[in-house]
Amino acid sequence: MMLQHRGLGLRRLDGTDLPAVQRILETSEHTYCHFGTEELPDLLDRLPAMGAFAEKSGSLRRALRGSLQAFLLVNWLVAPSAWLGGFGLVESEGKHSGVYLDLLLPSIERLAADRGAHTLYYSGNDLEMDWLRPSLEERNFQVCSLLRSYDKEDFAIPDPGNQKVHIRPFTVQDAAATVAVEDMAFTQLWRHDIVSFLQVRETYPYFVVAIDAQGIVGYQYNTVDAGIGYLVRIAVHPRVEGQGVGTRLMAEAMRYFQKYQVWKIVLNTEEANVRAQALYERFGFHQIHQHGFVLERAITL
Repeated sequence: MMLQHRGLGLRRLDGTDLPAVQRILETSEHTYCHFGTEELPDLLDRLPAMGAFAEKSGSLRRALRGSLQAFLLVNWLVAPSAWLGGFGLVESEGKHSGVYLDLLLPSIERLAADRGAHTLYYSGNDLEMDWLRPSLEERNFQVCSLLRSYDKEDFAIPDPGNQKVHIRPFTVQDAAATVAVEDMAFTQLWRHDIVSFLQVRETYPYFVVAIDAQGIVGYQYNTVDAGIGYLVRIAVHPRVEGQGVGTRLMAEAMRYFQKYQVWKIVLNTEEANVRAQALYERFGFHQIHQHGFVLERAITL
């Protein structure tokens, strides 16, 4: 349904809007994108996404859907949490980001709430320089977590880790057991469900699990883009903490990134996660000045 606002129409986006969204991402400086380009078609078809369109006038109004001026989409939804994953405006509308947020956020929240979400999250890479943070905080988003950012420029492996665990690619049959690790390793806002793990399998080129005699005890997934290696996620079941499983997964990740000869490996971790920080620093990652962060806003409809 199209809603009127100063000549703009709002409607839900789907896969047919892919070229218009890509055009904004490719031509405008006023964008936020927390997904890979290969993920976008699925996100538009599967998760809440809204667009604001400049409507055509006169005889063309019914025949044409208008030009996309701004979009807002969710890239992750595991109830009760939903994450804002993309926002963009055409270059000429860059000064009006607040106007478009006010137009699009209520619809996104309704769509997310219909799927069980109670809280909306936003993740930024730079607390001091993030261009969207002020506008979101004006709309009752608040900082709920701070993140440390780390870089590494080599493939050194100081410790091969636990050689008794078996490392192999994730399969569909692993989903339930991997969720069980997830629920023990992370607080609620970071968790996956079975559907999202299956989606990770489709979109991330490196996704492995660690297995001991009792089953899956850890996992990791990574990706490479433009010569940079992204260490996206690593998790270990609490029952094997201190047994070198995380170290083994890190060693395997270094081999993966070496295969593609990335020039830098990057990652973020929560400020409070000192165990993970110790692992990364042991592998030669160095903290950089840039500080990531997470904002949250309760969905109240």
